[in-house]
Amino acid sequence: MRTRRTEFPQLGTCLFLLILLAASSRLLYSQSSPQTNQRQLGVQEPLRSAQASAVDRPPKLDGTLDDPLWQRATPITNLLQREPYEGQSPTEQTEVRILYTKHEVYFGVACHDSFAGGPVATQLRRDVTQELDDYFEIVIDSRRDRRNAYVFQINPLGTQRDALITDEQAGDTQDGDPGWDGVWTSSARITRDGWTATIAIPFSTLNFMQSQDVVFGVNFKRFIRRKNEEDLWSGWRRTFGATKISQAGELHGINDIGSGRLFIVKPYLLGGFSHLPANATASGLTPGTTALHTGGVDVKIGLRSNLVANLTANTDFADSDVDVQQFNLTPYKLFFPEKRQFFLENAGVFDFPIGRGSGADQLFFSRQIGIDPVTGQQVPINVGAKVTGSLDGFELGVMDVDTRSSGPNPGANYAVLRLKRSLWGSGSYIGVMGIDKRSGDAIPSFNQTSGVDGRFVLFRNLVLNGYTAQTRTPGYSSGQSNLGAGLNFRSNWLDFEAEHRKIGPNFNPQVGFLERTDCICDFADATFKARPEFAGVREMQFEGFIFHAPDTRGVVQTQEWQTTFRADFHNGSYTDDDIVDVFAQRLTLPFNIYKNVNIPVGVYNWTRHQFTYGTPQDLRLTVRFFERFGSYYNGRLNEFRVRASYRPNEHLSFSAGPQWNRFRLPISDGNFSVVFGALETDYAFSRFLSLSTILQIDTANAQAASANVRLRWNYRPDSDLYVIYTAGQKFASLAAVSPAQFYENRFAIKFTYSWRP
Repeated sequence: MRTRRTEFPQLGTCLFLLILLAASSRLLYSQSSPQTNQRQLGVQEPLRSAQASAVDRPPKLDGTLDDPLWQRATPITNLLQREPYEGQSPTEQTEVRILYTKHEVYFGVACHDSFAGGPVATQLRRDVTQELDDYFEIVIDSRRDRRNAYVFQINPLGTQRDALITDEQAGDTQDGDPGWDGVWTSSARITRDGWTATIAIPFSTLNFMQSQDVVFGVNFKRFIRRKNEEDLWSGWRRTFGATKISQAGELHGINDIGSGRLFIVKPYLLGGFSHLPANATASGLTPGTTALHTGGVDVKIGLRSNLVANLTANTDFADSDVDVQQFNLTPYKLFFPEKRQFFLENAGVFDFPIGRGSGADQLFFSRQIGIDPVTGQQVPINVGAKVTGSLDGFELGVMDVDTRSSGPNPGANYAVLRLKRSLWGSGSYIGVMGIDKRSGDAIPSFNQTSGVDGRFVLFRNLVLNGYTAQTRTPGYSSGQSNLGAGLNFRSNWLDFEAEHRKIGPNFNPQVGFLERTDCICDFADATFKARPEFAGVREMQFEGFIFHAPDTRGVVQTQEWQTTFRADFHNGSYTDDDIVDVFAQRLTLPFNIYKNVNIPVGVYNWTRHQFTYGTPQDLRLTVRFFERFGSYYNGRLNEFRVRASYRPNEHLSFSAGPQWNRFRLPISDGNFSVVFGALETDYAFSRFLSLSTILQIDTANAQAASANVRLRWNYRPDSDLYVIYTAGQKFASLAAVSPAQFYENRFAIKFTYSWRP
């Protein structure tokens, strides 16, 4: 491998460039006419506008539009296609009617469908992804800040999914972050010519207190699964979508409403037992069986419109989803997403990305609070508080959490501040962040992190971003900075991304996620897209990227370049194939790849290839085949994976993701195989009662099998009874080399009750 040195401006220079960029961009917009600004920002003209009609009583919310009150509302019918044919009229008609009373807003939806077999509807369990079903989605920007919004989604069975969109960021699979749970009601009916739905959203769920001349940002999206068609009311351009809040329309006509102040008190009681084996002593824990009997409370308060306080005491996360196991093929850390409700709600406010892609480096990563990052064991939380929302033009996030001593983890306090100022109403912002961790008996006793970042939307397709961050840890006086800048361009024919970062060798955000330190990381990626007139083909993509990562002394540690071909078909099937993936890796320490198998120090080069095919997504049985093969650390590695989902009816579903890795490495004991994956079964007795099980296997661990069984009864809105059994460990380790695992058995019954005045 060739080595090179890369110079990078220092902290003061980076700050100066950020300020200069912001000032010059502001000048660019101020010197142009409003019409020019709108064209540059991609604003659709004319702005879509809807009118809500006042009624004296709520309409019947039975999933039909038979109540005469619905006829008072003027129907919205002018949705347009985003996929597959941008800007064209939908193939099926959709009608939306909007009513309101003093305390709620109501949506009546008619999704006409000419297909005799009716819509695709298979999900009854709340909050699961509905991407395999038909669905209708309402996006409400109650702040009218053109950056953030609530998402309310419903399928033809009336199943709910809700989410938050923060800074116009898309979700992993569907719109928004599903960690937020709101209180709203819905019902749906499948009819002879499609399906209808009724939805009621309290103003308190939106935490909206203004009573006169209300203007909401609003958008509507319909997805027709069998056609893989996406229709939007506003923001229908392919480069926009429902998460592009700055392109949403407006909802007028709401006046003289009651206070929407949010106030919820949600106590819980929990009982059960936990059993730890003898080898748990290696992790500083006490083996044996322990009775569980505890309680706590969560409180949610609307301080003012669009500003919410969350309080928690003796917090419990027994009902959180378990981590899906992964096998680490790299010498770096694996990213596991947050699963706990207190941290998930409004989590996007605290985002401070310091790297590219999903699961990338983050200055703040909430999983570092309340979970041992090495063992994955839960660390008890005494109290926690956070305030999130908007205040005088600023996006604000403040959090303070106090944990108590548990096993090898001393008591600690975590304080986090995030502040962003929106610029020009276009999704641009400049922000700051500060994080302070204090540990009573630990060495070091504290860790502090601070950063400044900016995002600048130029024209409608070009986004520039930059950041500078610094950590402070006792014992280090230099090498604790991290600076980066990048750009992103997106259009219908080209996506381009480039990034440059310099990470100091002692940069240590203990309450963040960082894959590697001591790196001058350069990345560039270009994807060319074409929509040929081939039968059945929707889009073809040709992608190439390069990643070059020497250390701060100029010695290359990692380098990769890859070329990829993709094709998406109208029926939802696809292929995703890496033509060639050329990789180089320098190991400065032995890499423990499997049990007692270690790859020695050295420089390694290899080339790999990949083939992926996914079947049409509207079928009851969907399958994804994945095969990657080629050289690997001077040997060979074959990865074969099957991901399948089968939904025989709306009550029962199965999903499986087995993977087989076959290693042939030229080292001692280097000829071995690893099998891992998960089988998940869900049975929904109704929309409010469900049983889910997940069985996992990983032959790389001494305890290869684990299980989680969860029964959930949503007996009233936002109130649940859980029965949970876990065999194995709930949360995965974030360490680069996973420690020895021990087998925990845990049974719990948890009762929650949501009270509101």
